[in-house]
Amino acid sequence: MKRIFVFALSVVLVMVFSFVDVKTCPAKTRFVTIGTGGVTGVYYPTGGAIGKIVNKKRKEYNLRVTVESTGGSVFNVNAVMAGDLEFGIVQSDRQYQAWNGTKDWKDKGPQKDLRAICSFHPESIVLVAGDDTGIKKFKDLRGKHVNIGNPGSGQRGNSTDALTSCGIDWKKDMRAEGIKAAESAKMLQDGRIDAFFYTVGHPNGSIKEATSGKRKVHFVPVTGSCIDRLVAKWPYYAKAYIPVKFYPMASNKKNVSTFAVKATFVTSAKVPDDIVYAITKEVFDNLDAFKKLHPAYGVLTKKNMLEALSAPIHPGAMKYYKEVGLIK
Repeated sequence: MKRIFVFALSVVLVMVFSFVDVKTCPAKTRFVTIGTGGVTGVYYPTGGAIGKIVNKKRKEYNLRVTVESTGGSVFNVNAVMAGDLEFGIVQSDRQYQAWNGTKDWKDKGPQKDLRAICSFHPESIVLVAGDDTGIKKFKDLRGKHVNIGNPGSGQRGNSTDALTSCGIDWKKDMRAEGIKAAESAKMLQDGRIDAFFYTVGHPNGSIKEATSGKRKVHFVPVTGSCIDRLVAKWPYYAKAYIPVKFYPMASNKKNVSTFAVKATFVTSAKVPDDIVYAITKEVFDNLDAFKKLHPAYGVLTKKNMLEALSAPIHPGAMKYYKEVGLIK
């Protein structure tokens, strides 16, 4: 009798499931995370802007984007390669170095699973110094107490590139600090450092903080033949300027010359094409709305968002670019 009951129940269950339309079963939401940078920089709001736009269609894509504040470019590349993050925002120079296996990836070798999606705003190398330090030009940094950025950060790589190119040994010729850029403004205002480097888009909260305190500060031009050679040598660097209109409390009255990299959006070859396609499509299709989310995005065009990419473009992003004619 028991066997008959079990058999009958099995038949009923088979009949019930045979009439269920699989289309009515909600698909499982997939979660992806974007690694950004410190909360006072532009990377964090950039990740938030992407998430805000994509998450409006989370039911259509069964996709939920979250954002994580991280240690910056090197951390993001390594986390994406390890599968701990699906996406990361990294400086264009770090993308180049990771793909080619140089600098921080010299021992690990080329990161051949790294894939590019697009680029965002330019990030200028900013050198802020106290008016009372006597630092008026780049070479005045000799003998000074300067924050060059925490290990693995973009500003550390950019600042040491510039210092080395101009013949300054940052290990011997100056007292170098290795703290996060977000902590620099307070240290400068407290008199604990003479100057700091920060690679960032504008306007920036930390730079505003640094220029708005009791201690008068200014931007130091990062120029000269040594910087000219640096820009000519590496494809990810370009000449730029710091727009002083965003920092009215700084001592500078005119825009300050420097050089820059670009913020780029990367992922792994292992991330599914449809996820990358959805995110790429939503960002580009809603570019006007995206640009309103931060002043640094004002210079963006669909064309210049495909510049400064060293790693191969992910197939999911490439599908969108070909569909809309951005890439033939």
